[in-house]
Amino acid sequence: MLALIKACHPGPTVVVTAVGCALAAGVGRGAGGTFLVGAAVLSGQLSIGWSNDWIDRTRDRAIGRADKPLTADSAEPRTVAGAAFAALALCVPLSLASGVLAGIVHLAAVACGWLYNLRLKAGVASPLPFAVAFGLLPAFVTLGLPGEPWPAWWALLAGALLGMGAHFANVVPDLPDDLALGVRGLPQRLGPTGARLGAALLLVAASVVIALAPGDRGGPVTVAGLGAVALVLIGSLLMARRSVRRAAFAVTVAVAAIDIMMFAAQGGSLV
Repeated sequence: MLALIKACHPGPTVVVTAVGCALAAGVGRGAGGTFLVGAAVLSGQLSIGWSNDWIDRTRDRAIGRADKPLTADSAEPRTVAGAAFAALALCVPLSLASGVLAGIVHLAAVACGWLYNLRLKAGVASPLPFAVAFGLLPAFVTLGLPGEPWPAWWALLAGALLGMGAHFANVVPDLPDDLALGVRGLPQRLGPTGARLGAALLLVAASVVIALAPGDRGGPVTVAGLGAVALVLIGSLLMARRSVRRAAFAVTVAVAAIDIMMFAAQGGSLV
């Protein structure tokens, strides 16, 4: 069971689920609506995480990734694949429970994650599925409200920027292994310095968009935005050191957490 949990990429899975729940609570989906959003996002992220490790198992074995359960033989490929497809199947009714349009939007976001795992990971368009999937997350939340309203433009833009920033930051630690195996997504093509700079710029841009969004621009929002910028700048310096694996994920999580607070502070202006 522990190996199966580890294979789902628990860190990103928890963070993205928390973002969905925070947005749902912020726009007034209520306890029931927030639970439905969280359950749908969690099942979608589990399917993406498990499919990623299952699809990459041969590649991970080739480079000796001992941190991967499928490489360390602590999880069976059949088990991980079954879990991925089971979570995907569960994601369909959970997504549609928020409404047909909202459900279609969320399933499109999940499809982006699978498309990245299956094909786009190794190409120059690797940031695209992250931009689309994270950009659609606020739409999934608001389309479940009465009247099915789309979110404000800044919410879509901020989500897309945050998703691409997370992609760049998470790729940085694995750049040497990726290049050795011929995985040449956009961050890999830019190299270590370009990937670190791209992650910093994208995450800063996401924070600024949220902080300066139309609506309630109260003190907490501005302060949080400045705090996010400072964290990314400090994190960029840390990522320039050797311990890039922990630093990259720590910065991503920290900025994501601050962005969640800024989304919540905006309240009704999300719609």
